[in-house]
Amino acid sequence: MTNKPWGGRFQKATDKVVEAFTESISFDCRLIEHDIRGSIAHAKMLGKCGIISDDDAKKIVRGLHGILDDALSGKVKLDLAAEDVHMNVEKLLYERIGEVAGKLHTARSRNDQVATDVRLYIKSETGRICKQIEALQATLVSKAEEHIDVVMPGYTHLQHAQPVLLAHHLMAWFWMLERDKGRFADCLKRVNVLPLGSGALAGTTFPIDREYVAKELGFSAISENSIDAVSDRDFVTEFVAASAITMTHLSRFSEDIILWNTAEFGFVELDDSVTTGSSIMPQKKNPDCAELTRGKSARVIGDLVSLLALQKGLPLAYNRDLQEDKEPLFDAVDTVQMSLKVFTLMIETAKFNREKMASGAGEAFSTATDLADHLVRRGVAFRQAHEQVGKLVAYCIDQGKDLSALTIDEIRRFAPEAGDEAAAELTVESSIASRAVPGGTAAEQVRAQIAKAKGILGK
Repeated sequence: MTNKPWGGRFQKATDKVVEAFTESISFDCRLIEHDIRGSIAHAKMLGKCGIISDDDAKKIVRGLHGILDDALSGKVKLDLAAEDVHMNVEKLLYERIGEVAGKLHTARSRNDQVATDVRLYIKSETGRICKQIEALQATLVSKAEEHIDVVMPGYTHLQHAQPVLLAHHLMAWFWMLERDKGRFADCLKRVNVLPLGSGALAGTTFPIDREYVAKELGFSAISENSIDAVSDRDFVTEFVAASAITMTHLSRFSEDIILWNTAEFGFVELDDSVTTGSSIMPQKKNPDCAELTRGKSARVIGDLVSLLALQKGLPLAYNRDLQEDKEPLFDAVDTVQMSLKVFTLMIETAKFNREKMASGAGEAFSTATDLADHLVRRGVAFRQAHEQVGKLVAYCIDQGKDLSALTIDEIRRFAPEAGDEAAAELTVESSIASRAVPGGTAAEQVRAQIAKAKGILGK
């Protein structure tokens, strides 16, 4: 005979190898708080609906609160033989209140129980991640405001393109993170649905009150279909997808920081507290936090792929394969939260080299488009202006000159329609100031971005 809670029809004990292979308590232990809170709401509902006596419901609830207190203070010892977090909580409850503990599992299955636990967990972690995103956003806004007058080269194809303000570049990351935050918030709408009450797959024969449980646990709706409710892991996949996109953004930001930190760029110096050295080269100061963030993005992308592959061939309803959803989920949560935390510290303590950025802003003919736009304003078709300025750039390369060093006569050799003010419009300052369209890099528009961002953050 087996001593498992489900062992009535079994004649042999579970082999120890199988026990080790099938257990999940080694990782789903982090769901214990949510499992207990879900069980408390379920027990209260059972008592309210008269499915178990009010006295039994109160005993169960008191016992669960005691376990929760011990779990939160690290005093609970979990048993591998009890398989998972649900059975461990039930075992602990038996030890504290006796046989009445067996009534807790009335009108539910581990299938709808775990789906509820994971939803509660994601709700909780989504809030934490959004707060961490906001902390990084606030750091970016502060740095942008501090460096509103710093010019730098803007890049496309990693080639000098047009001058921009450093603050404008930093605010680009703010808006990417704002979209990330929006994805998590949108995902939460689909997470916030209660599956408890779906049973194993077909619902329950007991007259339960699912709306009461939903209200107790803070869910905005109950699931519409019991088969779908126990087998659905869309909400996990969507959460990890949002996490993967966030990590992809941080990875791209990391690449900028890594490049800017090189001697060749010299745009930023990272603080000693967020860098490491070399075991052989004494002079090295490596941007390891940025590199590891870039590397860890691959982990979370992998977590997403794992979840998609896990579900692609599963028939309805629940299958034990779904036990494998938790480790990718937990890994994504841990990786995103730690990456956001360290990234905020890295940007907070970073020092930007104003002189090096300013010196690079006017290099590589970065104001060439401004001359083309000048010609268009004087009636030249843009394609013709583009060709004229292109030939002028070729002349500069041949002569070893920069656009800003040209005389008006030299400019007019290639662009006869150029006005007397053309040369003045080729400065970095003029280029940036002229881009005053909403969303552009002109200082007043960047200040408008910063003001709007502060409003979003409630600053």
